Amino acid sequence: MLRRSAIATVLLLIALLPLPAAAQSKPDVERQFQAWLQNDLWPEASKSGVSQKAFDAAFDGIRLNWDLPDLVPPGSTPKKEQKQSQAEFSSPGAYFSEKRLQGLAASGRTLAKSHAGTLRKVEQAYGVPGEVILAIWGRESGYGRADIPHPAIEVLATKAFMSTRKDMFRRELVAALHIVDGGDRTPAQLKGSWAGAMGQPQFMPTSYLKYAVDFDGDGVRDIWDSVPDSLASIANYLRKKGWEAGRGWGYEVRIPDGVSCAQEGPDLARPIGKWSSRGIERVSGKAFPKAEAGASGMMLVPAGTHGPEFIVTPNFYVIKEYNNSDLYALFIGNLADRIAYGSGAFSGKWGDVGKMLRSDVLAMQKALVAKGYDVGKVDGLPGYKTRRSLGDWQEKSGLKPTCYPDASLKAKLR
Repeated sequence: MLRRSAIATVLLLIALLPLPAAAQSKPDVERQFQAWLQNDLWPEASKSGVSQKAFDAAFDGIRLNWDLPDLVPPGSTPKKEQKQSQAEFSSPGAYFSEKRLQGLAASGRTLAKSHAGTLRKVEQAYGVPGEVILAIWGRESGYGRADIPHPAIEVLATKAFMSTRKDMFRRELVAALHIVDGGDRTPAQLKGSWAGAMGQPQFMPTSYLKYAVDFDGDGVRDIWDSVPDSLASIANYLRKKGWEAGRGWGYEVRIPDGVSCAQEGPDLARPIGKWSSRGIERVSGKAFPKAEAGASGMMLVPAGTHGPEFIVTPNFYVIKEYNNSDLYALFIGNLADRIAYGSGAFSGKWGDVGKMLRSDVLAMQKALVAKGYDVGKVDGLPGYKTRRSLGDWQEKSGLKPTCYPDASLKAKLR
């Protein structure tokens, strides 16, 4: 009897436990979502200054968007990390699709002419070259032609309630409510991507509040339908992130034998004239501009010695503020050069790199840290600190430095 009673008690306790996420119905989660909006989000939004009227208008009839990626419904756990698919983990060459770049460049040159007056005024106001503004505009939204149809409030609310980055999307959702409350956009007009980035420049709501400008003088910061506002907002973003007027993004170069690739990174900047004196030359055959001789430049070898090599200016890292990826910033730089000068693909070819698993790179980073190296974040991503630490270790180990992780080094670096 005691045994049966104990079993019955256990079964009763199990029955009272919360249902696992797989067993929760969507209507149940929707009810939790509505309660979260009123009991959790509204107090925070109200405290930040959002009006009841704007809040009610934003969430009138809103439901969760179950088709978005990276959702983690209440009570469930995130999916295990999948094999990496970012550009850094596949062939970098695929990121620089020649067909796509040629198409964007041709459109960019046409638009540079049709919007010449606006671009000239934007350049004068913010100090950012028109070709760089056009390149970002083209990369982010196909010069405003891309279909960006998702209701931003719905996307941000869904991800703030049940995604792998709730806190970040919650901040963006509250910012979006301030946009509605400020009158620049109604909830229905607030359109964005599946990740919440909005309008032609693809600004997140916090970026809109900080950097969007009314350049056409109609009283509204309209990055959805106004080309002048979109171009000026991109330029304002870059200026406020530190763009140095009168300078470009950088130069593709050839680094001669005897000059180690383990010298890259913004913290190892030196005057461009110093790099030049060590035999580093532009692939174009032209000399570095005289005005650049005493200006700061940094070595960049995103694929180590297996790909194109660069000397970049601080403006390269400003472009990375838009999207924190070396390849993204190089794409923008290359596209800007094509628009302005009619140039083509990078001269250096991307080698057979990018096949390493993140776990393998992580193991290399841990081994380098154990040897006293600073690899930056120990996260399995081969950033510049990891690349140069690897190159330095190779050099000290009697190996030819390549400054990029590859399978042949796994057994050697332990």
